[in-house]
Order: sequence, then C-alpha cells, then structure tokens
Amino acid sequence: MALLLIHHTSPTAGSRRVAVPMPQSDNENSTFTPRRHQAAPPFAMPRTGGELRANLTSIRDTFSNRHHSLDFAYSHAHYLRNRVLAVGVIFVLLTPLWALVDATMLPAELLCTILLARAGLLAGLLGVLLLAKVSREKIGCIRVSAGMLLALPAVFYAVILVLLPSGETRQLTGYAFIPFLLVAALSIFPFTILESLGAGIAMFSLLALAQMVDGSWLTPEGLEGVWLLASLLVVSLSSNHFQLSLLMRVYRQATHDPLTGLLNRGALTLHLDKLQAWRLQQHPNGSLPTCAVLMMDIDHFKQINDTHGHSVGDRVLAEFAQILIEQTRPEDSVARYGGEEFIVLLLNADPAQAGRVAERIRNAVDQHPFTDHELRRVPLTTSIGVASLRNREAPQAALKRADDALYDAKQAGRNCVVTADATPPAPERATRSPGLA
Repeated sequence: MALLLIHHTSPTAGSRRVAVPMPQSDNENSTFTPRRHQAAPPFAMPRTGGELRANLTSIRDTFSNRHHSLDFAYSHAHYLRNRVLAVGVIFVLLTPLWALVDATMLPAELLCTILLARAGLLAGLLGVLLLAKVSREKIGCIRVSAGMLLALPAVFYAVILVLLPSGETRQLTGYAFIPFLLVAALSIFPFTILESLGAGIAMFSLLALAQMVDGSWLTPEGLEGVWLLASLLVVSLSSNHFQLSLLMRVYRQATHDPLTGLLNRGALTLHLDKLQAWRLQQHPNGSLPTCAVLMMDIDHFKQINDTHGHSVGDRVLAEFAQILIEQTRPEDSVARYGGEEFIVLLLNADPAQAGRVAERIRNAVDQHPFTDHELRRVPLTTSIGVASLRNREAPQAALKRADDALYDAKQAGRNCVVTADATPPAPERATRSPGLA
C-alpha cells in the first residue's frame, strides 16, 4: 500500500506562506479547526503530512518514522520487504554451508549442539522469509520480519555462547565476526537512524557477552573489537540516512505536483484506495470512520491566464493550494487533481462537517487578496462539490459524486458549495466579487 502525504508540507523553495483570513462563523461548533488551532482527531486515523518539509535530507526525517506519512510508510515498507527477501535468501543459503565448515572444524562433542542450534536458526530464517513474502500490505509485519532477520543470527550466537562449556568457545570458527557482520548488514536496509541505533546497541551487548565468555573483555584485543564495531555502526547509520533521504526525494518527485507541492492525481487515487482498505481492515464488522471528499475548481481560471498571463496563473494556483493547506488539518489530504481542479480528503468528517469546511474554504478564497505582478487585485472564487466516502464503496464512486456536485455548483452560478445526495433547495449563490464575468 503506498499511500498519503503532502498537502501539509511546508511551501516549496521560492514560494511564500499565505496569511489566510479565518471566518469565525464557520469555526463555531466545528471540530475542523485549521492546523494552527487544531484539536486531536477523534479517531486514530493515518497521518498524512509532515515528513517532507523544506529539507528532504534532514536528520529529523531520517532519525525516526514519527513524521512519515502513511503513504510513504507503505512505500518504505515495500522497499524494506524486498531487501529482507534478498538478504534472507542469502542467509538461508549460507547457514547449511557454514554447517559444513563446523563439521570439519569442530570436535564431535561440540558439533551436535552446534548443529541443533543451526537447524533452529535455519527454521527461523525460513519463517522470516515466509512472513515477509505474505506481508505485502502489512507494514508492521514487514518491520518485524526485518528485525527478526538480524535478531535470529544474534540469538543463535548468544545461545551458543551460553550453552558451550567455558573455554570451548575459542574452538568456534568464524563465529566472533557475527556482531560485526550484522552491524554491517544494517547499511543494506533503509532503516531509520533510531532503528539502526537500537540494533547497534544490541550488537554491542552481544560483543560484550562474547568477550566476557572468552576473557577478552576490557583487554586491548577486546577494546579493538569495540572500536571496530563502533566504526562499522557509524558507517551503517550514515548509509541509513542517505538511503532514506534518497527514498524520500524520489517518493516526493513521483507523487507530488511540483508547482503546488500537493499530492498529484495518481498519488491521491492510490491513497484513496489504500485509505478505504485501511478503514475496512481497522473496522471489519462495525461502522467505518466517516470521510468526505471535496472537489473544487477555480472559477474562470482560463480568464486569469488570458488576462494576466500564465505566470500570474501559476502564482494563483500556488496561493490557492496554500489556502487549502491552512484551512485543513494535518491528518487531511489535499491534492491537485489536474489544471485548476483540487481535491481535499477530510478524515472523521460527516456531511455536515464537510459542508462547513467547504464553505470556510470558499469564503477564505473569496476574501484572499490574490494579486498580479503589479500588485493589482485579481478577483478569485471557487466552486466546491462535497461527497461522503460510503462504507465499502469504491473510492472512485465518491469522486464521481463529488464531481457531479461540483458541476451542479457551477450550474448554480459558481462561488458556492453543493453537497452530493443532499435534498435541500438549490444552493444559495454567494455574493460574487466584482470583476469576474
């Protein structure tokens, strides 16, 4: 599942934030407080923004996944899963080959214990491969499989150190490099720095256990091993940072509109599919959390391009996008659907709440001082269609109903909000700004 993200990222380089007037009447008795004054959402819904702010390679974004959106989390998990499958196959192939080395190098009294432990390791690795194979859309299972892939060899080595009689561990061939191998393997995976740091600390504990068993703890030889492990960990952490930064950059370029910084149409469509799947997965038997789709169009946008030029049109689109960001919450999604058409996906929103948010957006756009290059006012309004995402319906059906409602809003005279499936009289036409045809 690779789904949501950016509507709430900060402006792209060169753009400016827009101070949007907040109509107080629309905020009353509404849970949809704009981001600067927001309250916690009633449901634990997916977060949809924050990991890709101005600097895509910042340490904050690669240190932990707390700021990662659910969309990027799925993309990240799929990439991680592919690495787990590849490295897992290598570990599975090397385990029996290593057993052959044990058979030729170890005395008979040790061989039986080692082979039993190695058989358990092989079974565990096969289980990890199976878990990763079936966990295509389960982020948690993919992360567990990645952790187990590194934990199983470490546990195997720790068991061997504990079970073998004192002094006989020196007869083991090639086992002492296991902590170093696992720390180096961290660089293969796009782990966050925090995840790799935790794994590195575990490997230091394993090395300390091995050194205490063989008597090299705090000796020059032991300190040399600690220094080598620390050096490898620093290299792995750097690799994790650069890998994850690159993934974020590529993800943003593939899923976001370069002018506005919002989700593009393909990313939004995929996000809607994944969101509906998430709702069904989290609430298989009960009523699903309510969601709403707002589809909006800038009225007479072609006239703006023809009168003021495309550069002014681009500025209008960017400022319009910022208004949508300011008037929604971080857990909501905002996308540029195409041309001058935009979509807002509201989480935890019933039709009445969605209508109030749509009206607030319409009013904010109507009041915003759009200007041309000579700072002359460019009057601008928007028409909005609202539809709820019904239980177990295809998301495209909700988009279609929102599009039909948008068409009705245009037919009603533009600069108004129409809710799909509603039965009230034709929407009241708002007072239109002077200068628009």
